[in-house]
Amino acid sequence: MIITKTPFRVSFFGGGTDYPEYFETHGGGAVLATAVSQSAFVAVSRFYSRLFDYRIRVAYRQVECVNEVDEIQHPAFRECLRRCGISHDVEVSYMAELPSFSGMGSSSSFIVGLLNGLNAFQGRAVGPLDLAYQAIALERGAMRECVGCQDQALAAMGGFNVLEFRATDDIVVHRLPLSRERIAEFERHLLLLFTGFKRRASDVAARQVGKIGQNLQTLKAMRRLVDRAYNSLTAAGGMEEFGRLLDESWRLKQSLDDGVANPAIQEYYGEACAAGALGGKLLGAGGGGFLLFFVPPEKREAVRRRLAQLEEIPLTINATGSHILHA
Repeated sequence: MIITKTPFRVSFFGGGTDYPEYFETHGGGAVLATAVSQSAFVAVSRFYSRLFDYRIRVAYRQVECVNEVDEIQHPAFRECLRRCGISHDVEVSYMAELPSFSGMGSSSSFIVGLLNGLNAFQGRAVGPLDLAYQAIALERGAMRECVGCQDQALAAMGGFNVLEFRATDDIVVHRLPLSRERIAEFERHLLLLFTGFKRRASDVAARQVGKIGQNLQTLKAMRRLVDRAYNSLTAAGGMEEFGRLLDESWRLKQSLDDGVANPAIQEYYGEACAAGALGGKLLGAGGGGFLLFFVPPEKREAVRRRLAQLEEIPLTINATGSHILHA
């Protein structure tokens, strides 16, 4: 049995500029983002189909037992098996530590982990960036999803990075040169809360992609925030500037589309800032999912109390990229 572990991600700055519709036309995109400890797990094992009345079994929230790849209803399982040329005698299971459609890049983490496991099942080792490129091509091509390119790269590469996007098969990864102490200080400022709202990121993103022309100056401003945030983290001194930049990014992102943050999320954000948060981020394309706040450690408890109705998820950053746990 092959078991893969693949991290989810948190994106701080530059979201929206990682779509080819933006970076292939407007001079390149970039994000500042990190892989986190919460992960997706995929198990791939061989079974003897001659002993059963089916040849392929896939398990997620549902279980599908079929004889042909084309019969699989779940598009990611179907297209990944097809791409890897596996047509029978295989059982694949998916488990995750966080729910789907919540803004943490879970769909791409699943696909990266699945491709990693299926390649290993066939005795092939694929490098992290090549694994990301495979996932991007599959999601945007065979699956026809309106997705960017940061989630796949972070799932495959791991780490705390600035990612530069030049083409869908040309991504440059810059690791943030931070000490363990600096990363630990950064983590003490993070507060991750689940709003309870879930949505398909590709649905929200499709509307925003359609507005790239009218939102071009805003997207360019969001791209510039990547460099400013990088400089604030890598310079000596406190973390306050990073939080203020997140608040600036929040306000810019609200102007991209009316569906980015509903009134309840806007209210949560206002309550958190009133209690001491410096800024925050609605993870993913918008519409719901996880809210991340950047809070001075001495104000964290006040923000928690103000938003006690929301579930807090402990957050550890700079996680390892997709890898084989068991083979």
